[in-house]
Amino acid sequence: MTVTARPWLPVGEAAGLPAASVLQALSTGPDGLAEAEVARRRAAVGPNAVRSHRVSAFAVLVRQLRSPLLALLVVAAAVSSLVGESTDAIVIAVILAASVGLGFINEYRAERAGAALHEQIRHQAVVVRAGTPSTVDVVDLVPGDVVRLELGGVVPADVRLIATEELACEETVLTGESAAVRKTTDPVPAGTGLADLTCAALMGTVVRSGAATGVVVATGRDTAFGRIAAGLAGGVHETEFQTGLRRFSGLLAWVAGILTVFIFAINLILHRPLIDAVLFSLAIAVGITPQLLPAIVTASLATGTRALGARGVLVKRLVCVEDLGNTQVLFTDKTGTLTEGRLTLRAALAPDGTLAERPLLLGLLANEAAVRDGASAGGNQLDAALWRSPDAGRQPVDEYPRLAVLPFDHERLRVSALVDGPDGRRLVVKGAPERMLELCVDVPASARAILDGELGRGARVVAVASRPAPDLTDLNAGDERDLQLDGFLSFTDPPKAGAADALARLGQLGITTKIITGDHPVSAVFACTDLGVSPGNVCTGADISTMDDETLRSVVVTTTVFARVSPEDKARIVRLQRHAGTDVAFLGDGVNDALALHAADVGISVEGATDVAKDAADVIMLRKDLGVLADGVTEGRRIFANTVKYVLMATSSNFGNMFSAAGASAFLPFLPMLPSQILLNNLIYDSTQIAIPGDRVDPEQLARPAHWDLQQIRRFMLTFGPVSSLFDFLIFAILLQVLHAGQSEFQTGWFVESLATQILVVFVIRTHRSPFWRSRPSRVLVATVLAGVVVAAVLPYTPLAGPLGFTRLPAVYAPIVIVLVLTYLFLVEIAKRHLFHPEDIRHPESPRATTRPHRVRRRADRFSATGHGRAARLRMLLTRPRAGAAER
Repeated sequence: MTVTARPWLPVGEAAGLPAASVLQALSTGPDGLAEAEVARRRAAVGPNAVRSHRVSAFAVLVRQLRSPLLALLVVAAAVSSLVGESTDAIVIAVILAASVGLGFINEYRAERAGAALHEQIRHQAVVVRAGTPSTVDVVDLVPGDVVRLELGGVVPADVRLIATEELACEETVLTGESAAVRKTTDPVPAGTGLADLTCAALMGTVVRSGAATGVVVATGRDTAFGRIAAGLAGGVHETEFQTGLRRFSGLLAWVAGILTVFIFAINLILHRPLIDAVLFSLAIAVGITPQLLPAIVTASLATGTRALGARGVLVKRLVCVEDLGNTQVLFTDKTGTLTEGRLTLRAALAPDGTLAERPLLLGLLANEAAVRDGASAGGNQLDAALWRSPDAGRQPVDEYPRLAVLPFDHERLRVSALVDGPDGRRLVVKGAPERMLELCVDVPASARAILDGELGRGARVVAVASRPAPDLTDLNAGDERDLQLDGFLSFTDPPKAGAADALARLGQLGITTKIITGDHPVSAVFACTDLGVSPGNVCTGADISTMDDETLRSVVVTTTVFARVSPEDKARIVRLQRHAGTDVAFLGDGVNDALALHAADVGISVEGATDVAKDAADVIMLRKDLGVLADGVTEGRRIFANTVKYVLMATSSNFGNMFSAAGASAFLPFLPMLPSQILLNNLIYDSTQIAIPGDRVDPEQLARPAHWDLQQIRRFMLTFGPVSSLFDFLIFAILLQVLHAGQSEFQTGWFVESLATQILVVFVIRTHRSPFWRSRPSRVLVATVLAGVVVAAVLPYTPLAGPLGFTRLPAVYAPIVIVLVLTYLFLVEIAKRHLFHPEDIRHPESPRATTRPHRVRRRADRFSATGHGRAARLRMLLTRPRAGAAER
């Protein structure tokens, strides 16, 4: 067959050709491309990305204009203009522009912050160029590159396989088939469907077992994934934080609707002009709603995300910061998190416990490293530790050429190699000691005692066994039998210096840490003891396999250490812990952790994790350090606390002021405040609250998880709203009966008093403690709040007073307002103490424990066979990072 050279090949066409023909068609070979050719092809075909991350100022602006609150302002401005109230129309237009501008600035900054953090997340691939293996960013791959696929990796492009080692790929994201597909190098017939391309690995799929070498045939939009990416971009999951905001918005809409209809009816009954009644009712509807809530929430999340980024925690979606703060139970692996994560070979032991070099030699032969040192361009920690050992250089590895390798997988828990050597052809197997001993014959009794002793020291142990294999030419799992135990390789991984302090800090935050590991239970218990943590009950994978869900649910609640568990067991444990009514985070870095990452409320991975783990996670830590995670939890709680501050303030004070307006309109011969004045009042108030995201938060509010509580919000509205209205009616009486105020004077006086009360109340509501002397607000918040009060007081004396309908107030009014405001704040402080639990105020250092209501969030539904959820998570791999850009 004649093949014409071209920049890329459709994967279906490449799968129908022999591997040699594909290499010829792409003008490449087993040694890969030269760097100059790589640069030329990248210029021709572009980056290996389905789409680029972009921050669009226009898109952010459009989202601001879609707000139904702004639609009310537009209607009010239009009606004012049509009836000749040009001043009102101009004022409303200015308020509209200011509201949109504030929201745009905050959200655009958040987008840019997210983009900057996204730039730090990278996926890499092992590629052979000019005969040398190296690691490159996946976006730099080009057609013709020769790549290495390894266990746990996400396939970075469409690849025609040229050599396989028991490779199997999960292709659910593309085909909907949940079972892993075995791969070979044999061509398939022309016209074969996507699900049957057994000689190709497709972009976005996951290597579930084995390994392979292949040539990239298509990248980016030319891949099978790229062509159907639009259909895979499913909706993004709504977190509990977003659910709470949505329910809160529904509550506000209900209250605003009732007040608006009530006020409109009263004005019609009193025979007010229809247009005045309409404008006033619309102003009330807008005034009761915290217009900057989306901007405040976005600014809070963006501020927290930037703070976490500086601490080495990358959040893939802003709202996940709040979910991280809700964490009550953390499941974490042991190696690299509680320990240093850098294994060192402690000893190579014969079955009788004596030091021996043969187990080391056989361990070096049975490895999956792409190069001899096992540390670069492939390999795993155990192999790397073997190559780093001082005695490795003396081993005659070159005298044992390898004929075949059966890679490690999480079902067999071992790796095998077929080698030729001075003593003939042998099968060498290395793996988990319990499984290995089952495959061996004539195991001496001393071997089990040696194994138990090493595990008791907290060592990680690998068993090595072999047998003569003169008739074997290839390997399969059935060949791993009738082995002779050659010995053990004992590795050490000491506890991290700060791990004990980090666990203690998480405990102080109300988080229970549980160990979930594939290691031996004795090793896990030893690590806990070494860190000063009581291991409590221990449960193994063998125990779990005999339990139904009801039994396991009760065991999970009381168990601290889970050892020798499978990926399915991990996900089951996490799911049942969540069903116990707690928020669960899972920290994992391997392909065997992906299911548990999906099942947790917050999936957490690390920068050095496998691709599939990073794509499944919600949060990525640049350092595998529980201390960093504690920072993330604290930041999430701070963000939520500041968001709730704004919500409680805005709803209680706005409700009180609008209720006062509704009551006053029933007995006054004029409107208590002009529509434009109501909107201006609301804008000045909201503008003073933009500093809330950076406000200080009391320690007791960070000491335990917090959640949306609509009943508390209703209590605040029904408590502080009437208190605010009481002082409004007092000022009404003073203005009418004492100062004999006319319409303009009345509207001006109430405008000043209402702004002063609703702005200054932030100092009381922002804390459960006594304000100022036991809980100091941030300087920025103090400055913005005082500036708002000054603007309200000075505005009637400026040239803007006339167009806005204001007039000068008598000098006696100022001390009256000061006394009323101070009295109001005192009463709010008293009322606050009846709403908060006494321990929140009197004993902040010992916060009471809270029990979270049962909540079932079926995250697994987001990862159905349609692939929508996985596609959303794979965007991190399949998009091109750009400086200062973010994906929506």
